[in-house]
Amino acid sequence: MPGSPFTSPNALTAPAHFGHTDSPSETQADSTSWIPLSIGLLSPLGILSRFQACNLFKKAGLHLPSPILLARVSTNLLFILITESSEPAAASQYLLGVGRADCTGPVAEIPLMGYANPDQVGGGLLSRLYSRAFIVADLDDSRRVVFVSADIGMVSQRLRLEVLKELKSKYGELYRQDNVILSGTHTHSGPGGYFQYTLFRITSKGLIRPSLNAIVNGIVKSIDIAHQNMKRGKLFVNRGTVENSQINRSPFSYLENPASERRRYSSDTDKEMVLLKMVDEGGQDIGLISWFAVHPVNMNNTNHLVNSDNVGYASYLFEQEKNKGMLPGEGSFVAAFASSNLGDVSPNTKGPFCVNTGESCNNPQSTCPVGGATMCMAMGPGKDMFDSTRIIGQNIYLKARDLYEKASQEVTGPLSSAHQWVNMSDVSVELNATHMVKTCKPALGHSFAAGTIDGVGAFNFTQGSVEGNPFWDEIRDQLLGEPSNETKACHKPKPILFSTGEMTRPHPWHPDIVDVQIVAIGSLAIIAVPGEFTTMSGRRLREAVKREFDSHGGPRMDVVIAGLCNVYTHYITTYEEYQVQRYEAASTIYGPHTLAAYIQLYRGLAKAIATNTVQDLPRGPEPPFFNIGNVTLVPPLMVDRVPVNKTFGDVLQEVIQQYRATEVAEVTFVGANPRNSAENATKHNFLTVERYTNTSDSWHVVQNDASWDTRFYWTKGFLGRSTVSIEWHIPLGTEPGIYRIRYFGHYRKKLSQSHSVSIPFEGTSSAFEITTL
Repeated sequence: MPGSPFTSPNALTAPAHFGHTDSPSETQADSTSWIPLSIGLLSPLGILSRFQACNLFKKAGLHLPSPILLARVSTNLLFILITESSEPAAASQYLLGVGRADCTGPVAEIPLMGYANPDQVGGGLLSRLYSRAFIVADLDDSRRVVFVSADIGMVSQRLRLEVLKELKSKYGELYRQDNVILSGTHTHSGPGGYFQYTLFRITSKGLIRPSLNAIVNGIVKSIDIAHQNMKRGKLFVNRGTVENSQINRSPFSYLENPASERRRYSSDTDKEMVLLKMVDEGGQDIGLISWFAVHPVNMNNTNHLVNSDNVGYASYLFEQEKNKGMLPGEGSFVAAFASSNLGDVSPNTKGPFCVNTGESCNNPQSTCPVGGATMCMAMGPGKDMFDSTRIIGQNIYLKARDLYEKASQEVTGPLSSAHQWVNMSDVSVELNATHMVKTCKPALGHSFAAGTIDGVGAFNFTQGSVEGNPFWDEIRDQLLGEPSNETKACHKPKPILFSTGEMTRPHPWHPDIVDVQIVAIGSLAIIAVPGEFTTMSGRRLREAVKREFDSHGGPRMDVVIAGLCNVYTHYITTYEEYQVQRYEAASTIYGPHTLAAYIQLYRGLAKAIATNTVQDLPRGPEPPFFNIGNVTLVPPLMVDRVPVNKTFGDVLQEVIQQYRATEVAEVTFVGANPRNSAENATKHNFLTVERYTNTSDSWHVVQNDASWDTRFYWTKGFLGRSTVSIEWHIPLGTEPGIYRIRYFGHYRKKLSQSHSVSIPFEGTSSAFEITTL
């Protein structure tokens, strides 16, 4: 009997939702619950007889049905099964595991995924990227669910398929497409190149194996670590408001939603953070997952340093606090700050201004009088993008810390998961008793090319375009083909720029087959969505799923949205927002009824979980796995060379002898291409900051390249030459003493015409002193 106290190894209490186990007991009704009684049997004969126990119940005014089921679990505990609903006397527990693993990949010459800016390629490292995995299992380990939040732009279909393949080879059917959620934080500063659909391969310059492999390996390794560290524990959920950390970047779209609906909310963004706290049975902290709707785009499209942006900084702060004495990226506590319905939510809280004149461009087209849409950008709240990232990340962290400390609502109940593959280009949606509509083949509108105030597009495209441009339409028709009349009609009022659903060479440009998935951890339902839902879209989806759960009489469910999961399908706006065709609407690729289709599909999953009929859900059509070659537009790795009379790791520009906290220590070395390190699958730090200890006459590492206080810049020169500059932004509170900075790299050496190897090297700065202010 899964979940029964009779089979659970440490069963002192029975499950809160016994009526939802796989095997109902012989006297079970849906309202049946377990009540543990301390009526003893403190000796073999027992202080209380069954007759005396029944009399105690009658005196207490409790209704006893006939018959009752008495079960002696041990000589110290008696369970009485009655058909009278009541709360469990003690907390339910789960088996919990958490894990974190590096998934950074190559930090040089690879396009960064998010802004689709061809000039924005990696040129160094601000912070390492991590996959954070969380496993929850029933006490008897009959069911498991996995949630992964990775510091990447989004989860691609190719990435998910390769991860699931690796998990199956290691664990058989334990971790599957239905019980594993893969979610991207949506940082726009991580390496791209891990997609199989043509549109994304164009912006990423191909399918880049080192980038894809790093993410696949990191996700699998984080799950491995969580799997190996399962322990008994408890879950608690809390929620609260995060202030001063977001604005709606398409407020004119939001205003298209019905006034009666908007009046129900105090803001045009979701300010609520939902936090899941994990502790072991001894009360020791294990980890957390936080869901909060904000774009990680404080680091703008001029940035070339790989990093995890504002939510990654929040993870860094929380993990450093809990893993005291450990270097960044080390320690057992894992804190994930996952994405949610962030589609129209910007962290650049000063709002949009014309960068050339300084005046506001908060208008329906986001354009400036001089320079048009390309001059309209949102900024803030800091003095630069690094400062803004720190401020927003710290805001998120501080709220999470407060919620974590105060979390007291325990999550109890069984585990469930439901998943389907759906052809999203052909979903029939029942709007009401008389109206049926359909989704469309994928297509992007003209405003897609305009970008957003967080990352502007190019040429003369503007947001809010409901008519095409004859010039661009003619170029499209000649190069890619004209959209069919059927697709044009289906997407109205969107003027189609790229009819990606009708473009199939060399492979399809956009996915048709999409994952929809819900995982229920007791009273917490996680909706894994394959894209970026806007604020109001997310609200409608959450409410619909919650109503579906409630309608079946089960326990009250907390419902959260996990964004950028399993496959990327751009944006999902409401029908009303779609009509004005700003960037998010132009990027709603399955047409005006996309949201209605998703609501219908996720309600179906919720119903299956609530009625215990998940096994009856059709799997749907499996997604394709394309055979894609290794040809990319990324520059090939060359043999690295050094200037005359120099060697790799030599110092070109030294540190100065003395610094104070808040100053920047900087050193420049003869370098080599950082891809040499990543592409040789080396577990590698590019830098360390070390402090000299007199007592042991030795150097000790105090910072590494996962620290947000260090910056690693790679500059490519001519004929294989390059330099590396390392900055340490010395934080307040740094202990005075003697320090040095070290650089670690690999240079590529040619052994023959067809063979080359990467050889490790290192460089070290002179020692310098940090003094008190």
